[in-house]
Amino acid sequence: MAPTRDANVVKIAVEMRVMDMRANPYLGEFSLQQPLAAFIVDLCTYWKVDNPGFYSLQYSEPPCHYVTEKNRGRIKDGTVLSLILSAARIAEDILNKVKKGSPDEKKEALDRLVKMSSDITFAHEFISKQGISLLISYMEGQRVDTVLLPNMLSSFLELMDHGIMPWDDLPDTFIAKVVSFINVQSTTDTRTLSSSLSILENIVLNSQTKYGLVEEQVTIPHLLQHISNNKKVEIQQSVLALINALFQKSDVQKKKYWSATLSARQYRTILINNVLIQAETGSVGADMAHQLYVLQQLLLNQYEERMNTSMDPSDQDATDKIKELRRIAFESDGESSKDVTTRRPEYKKEYKKLGFKHDINPAQDFMDTPPGMLALDNMVYFARNHSDQYAKLVLENCYRADSHECPFGRASIELTKLLCEILQIGEVPSEQGQTFYPMFFSHDHAFEELFSICIVLLNKTWKEMKATTEDFSKVLSVVKDQIIRTMNQMPSTLDKFRIKINTLNYTEIAEIWQQERMNIEEQEMQAPPIKELRRQLEPEILELIQQHRLRFLVEGTRFKYARGMKTKDKFRYCRLSPNHKFFHYDDCDEKTVPAIEDLGKKISIVELKGIVTGKDCPHMKDRTGKKGAHNLAFSLILESNNVNETNSLDFIAPGEMVYNYWIDGVHALLRQRMPSVATTRDLEMLLNMEIKLRLLDAEGVTIPQQEPHIPPPPPNYNFCYQLS
Repeated sequence: MAPTRDANVVKIAVEMRVMDMRANPYLGEFSLQQPLAAFIVDLCTYWKVDNPGFYSLQYSEPPCHYVTEKNRGRIKDGTVLSLILSAARIAEDILNKVKKGSPDEKKEALDRLVKMSSDITFAHEFISKQGISLLISYMEGQRVDTVLLPNMLSSFLELMDHGIMPWDDLPDTFIAKVVSFINVQSTTDTRTLSSSLSILENIVLNSQTKYGLVEEQVTIPHLLQHISNNKKVEIQQSVLALINALFQKSDVQKKKYWSATLSARQYRTILINNVLIQAETGSVGADMAHQLYVLQQLLLNQYEERMNTSMDPSDQDATDKIKELRRIAFESDGESSKDVTTRRPEYKKEYKKLGFKHDINPAQDFMDTPPGMLALDNMVYFARNHSDQYAKLVLENCYRADSHECPFGRASIELTKLLCEILQIGEVPSEQGQTFYPMFFSHDHAFEELFSICIVLLNKTWKEMKATTEDFSKVLSVVKDQIIRTMNQMPSTLDKFRIKINTLNYTEIAEIWQQERMNIEEQEMQAPPIKELRRQLEPEILELIQQHRLRFLVEGTRFKYARGMKTKDKFRYCRLSPNHKFFHYDDCDEKTVPAIEDLGKKISIVELKGIVTGKDCPHMKDRTGKKGAHNLAFSLILESNNVNETNSLDFIAPGEMVYNYWIDGVHALLRQRMPSVATTRDLEMLLNMEIKLRLLDAEGVTIPQQEPHIPPPPPNYNFCYQLS
């Protein structure tokens, strides 16, 4: 038997990659418990190389970092390593060439620095030797078009990303120099521009003292001009990332400036024509989508202050706005000059028509937060900028019955609250968020315009639902679904949003909800536990259906005579005896329902041989009459010829339901499975109803596709719980 292999020993390959030194690779074993320094000594001995302290191991597969005691866990069977100069030696060599080397040597050294900077082991060595200070001093003296600058900036950014050196330690002169790189529009190299933007973004996000310096020197026009001039996605993405960083770190007043500036048409147009146009083709990458999402959230969050501000009774401006709502709705231009005291008694009535809860003092309607004063702002915007729609909406509700009017005031407040919830106003942008809506970049006042569209929609949906004041929450739930479904279609402008949402009426929403419920139920019914439950319930449900069919046969049915033209207006009544042993039948008139004692003829169930239907019935074989009559025909086949000298009792059912019930009942008496489509339909309906009733207690619980694993029993049952 072969000896067991030590789990701590792996087989690896090591290549020598030291300058001009070449040797055959080492193929052998490596103990995971052996110190790396000792293994390097063994390798140098194997290759007869002096000064093992000058060397280190490096992974050959990406990321090609130095092997350290912290990351040696990556070494597995088959791992390929390289023996190279240590991080300290390479860092020293790069610094010497950058300081004293020829132009070609400097370029080569910086190329190596770009490749090595992502390795934290190298970064520690390079920074400890004042490497970053050297790069800063060189970059401060470089012209923007130098060939060395892109590599310097890229290396600097990689080294700083390790968090070894604080961003607060950067000199002001260096920050000013980096800002100058992005303020030059036409001659800046793409790599230089991208790295400069990323450096400034990191300074803004990670420095406590240098943010103001960047904010003073960077302007929105300069940044957005790069989006307009440069079609490369990485540049556009870096510009948006810097804008978002400045926006996030600014104070309240500065945020208002950023919001107003970025919402202005001239700057929105740059974003629409160069970035958002990609959204229409679905070519926006994940990183760009995240930056657009963050920018959208920052712009929408500017409404948070008003959303969380309650009405101040002493706020004259807010009071004037409420009066303006009444004036626009109910006063014509000629009335404004009249003595207001003549109209004062009507104010309460008019405020009530406007849909305020507190018609004596409407200001109280805006006390709750959210939506606070934001609701009043939206109402005033709608009344000022869409005055015709506003007046029509208010006056239309004035002529409805009180219970059927859609209260504009309450609807506006609840709608504003709903929009704040849907758009997550006040929420900090998430690090994974990528959902943005191009329409919010298509208007100077996108949120207010969205409200204006949706308040008209709410009134339209109210009419479609024939709603009353008790249905307010139902209407709001429908409107919420209309808004979310339309937004998910990603309309590029608010006008397109208006068109799409107006086509999504209440009837269509109700149909969608119904279809979704059916899909969910159908999916649930396919779960293995539900299928097993159906299998167990099916015999019980079939028994119920069978009892129903037999009760129907006991009640009896009036049939027309199946044979002969002379019997055209004669009827036959047939019913099953309560003990299910005989069929009683006899002639009857069109209206009489004879008792079982009045039926003079009978056949025993034991005489019943079987049942045939359709064209197989004796009375249907040579029949020419009403087309399709054979679909309702059936005959009871008897053992002997004791009924009218025939061996069958023939019927034509008056309808499909009667036909199905008799077919099922006779098969049940014969102890055969009931074959009709009615049985299949009833079985499905009753099974579904029974399962839904049984699952009521499990509502909201996800039904597993497989039954849970039952753990093995304990080794013994010697346990108990003692109450203290």
